[in-house]
Amino acid sequence: MKSLLVVGAVVLILGLLSFFVPIPHYEHHGVNAGDVHIGVTTEHNSLVPPVVSVVLVIAGAGLMIAGRPGRQS
Repeated sequence: MKSLLVVGAVVLILGLLSFFVPIPHYEHHGVNAGDVHIGVTTEHNSLVPPVVSVVLVIAGAGLMIAGRPGRQS
């Protein structure tokens, strides 16, 4: 059960980070004319959709609750 607690903590941290840390996307636009290549690389930073972040946080919290040490009888 301790592994569920650790996995839940990792998922929870990733969910919280996904609210603030942008993911870079690179696009290359160019034209080839024989041996000559002219191009431009553009970079776009975008965040993960908030719904995905919320799902990650809830799933991480659920895994942590499921993996917590229980009472022993």
